[in-house]
Amino acid sequence: MLAYILQVIIFQLLFLGVYEVLLKKETFFSYNRWYLLITSVISLLLPLIKIQALAFILPAETISEISTVWLPEVLIGEAPAAATPLDTTETLTAGTNINWWLVCYGAGVVASLFILFRKYRNLNRLFRFRAISAEKDLRIIEVPNSTIACTFYKTIFLGDKLSEAERHQILSHELVHVKQKHSLDLVFFEVYKIIFWFNPLIYIYQERIATLHEFIADSVVVKTTEKRSYYEQLLNSAFNTQNISFINQFFNHSLIKKRIVMLQKSRSKTISKLKFLVMVPLMLLMLTYVACSEEKSPADEEISKIEEKALYIKVKNFENQTTDEKEKISKAFEEMNSGIYSQVAVSDGKKTVIFSENSKTGKPEIIMENIQGEIIEERRVNPKSESADIPFAVVQNPPLFMECDDLVSSKVRKECTSSTIQTIVSENFDNSLAEKLGLTGTNRIIAVFTINKEGKVSDVRARAPHPDLEVEAKRVINLIPPMKPAMHEGKFVSVSYSLPIVFQVNE
Repeated sequence: MLAYILQVIIFQLLFLGVYEVLLKKETFFSYNRWYLLITSVISLLLPLIKIQALAFILPAETISEISTVWLPEVLIGEAPAAATPLDTTETLTAGTNINWWLVCYGAGVVASLFILFRKYRNLNRLFRFRAISAEKDLRIIEVPNSTIACTFYKTIFLGDKLSEAERHQILSHELVHVKQKHSLDLVFFEVYKIIFWFNPLIYIYQERIATLHEFIADSVVVKTTEKRSYYEQLLNSAFNTQNISFINQFFNHSLIKKRIVMLQKSRSKTISKLKFLVMVPLMLLMLTYVACSEEKSPADEEISKIEEKALYIKVKNFENQTTDEKEKISKAFEEMNSGIYSQVAVSDGKKTVIFSENSKTGKPEIIMENIQGEIIEERRVNPKSESADIPFAVVQNPPLFMECDDLVSSKVRKECTSSTIQTIVSENFDNSLAEKLGLTGTNRIIAVFTINKEGKVSDVRARAPHPDLEVEAKRVINLIPPMKPAMHEGKFVSVSYSLPIVFQVNE
């Protein structure tokens, strides 16, 4: 959702930028009006349109998604100590998850509705005065002791202190607002502001289109009225306005100068309309950006963080390695040469040495040394996963343990498989790591693995707050016995799983 909102704001900013630079000074007022209305809506739709053919910037393997099944969370470690009834209540209260972002958004919506309600009340007061003219498509209401002049939809409000000359010109002006339904534009942006109250560009859109309404009405009136007398009318009239953003106001002090300047401006040449064609390449760029913006599921987000395909080995020290450690490192190099890992990192906590295969000799060589013991360079490669492009939701026969295969329904068989995986992980996870590593509180681990076409666990990866927890998660998942592989349309397929593990340690 955040990515969508940011894209909407970026697109609106670009559209407004084009308007300010290329279109604002042109006299194509009606075209500009529709430009602002259309681009404000298009900016909402473009982030939802993904045209894969435009994603030429990204390699094909990045665009394709890995179908991942999220298994139920596994809780490992000591349960929290029992509490008294009072403590339980306090714990539940403290543990209540409050989405503060949603609270803030809701508060903004409520505040926007309140502001709109106040504006409506001010407008509603004007409707209480006497109507001096009432027809099917137009109503004129006279406001006593006022020089007000404004329009809302099919109603024109005129102050009784306006002179006849003023009334004549103002009425001509306001009739344009009525006929072209300018109030609907402003109401549209009022609703827009409630939903996207946090987006300052919506307020700019509304201000720009309100200005265009006045330009449009002025351009129509001066066709039948002498420009000089119209200028004098604008300059000499009293300024008495209502602070209601969804009505068209004749006496808007901040707009008077702009309106006079625009009235004096020569009509733009027809060829200047070609500027509107800039929307075509601009929208194409936006669609390309959306197509190249990879939207990832939570599982894919975790996968992207742990795809370095590097093996990390922890030893006591480099000077005095045990035989077991030497054999472990030697085996890791063999696995790297066979293509299982792209690199091997060996660390004793003080110093880390990263080895990678030499492209010419085919032997491991040191590519980075870091005295601080942190890996400061990684070589990321695409995982050699056999994951199929078949979403788990539509796989006809998902992976199953043999003991689950005889159960009645597909749902029960899936639950049996998930439960068995949870049991294997929880029973074999080394709880003593808490004391060894000095862990406290809740430690979350995300493990990702694949049940390949042979029904075996492969491509095991993990992410955790401590490297040893990642190693342990991989170890226990590799203990999962072979399963009956998934089948789809008569072919064996691979399915990727993501397993959240919560390692709870009492403080």
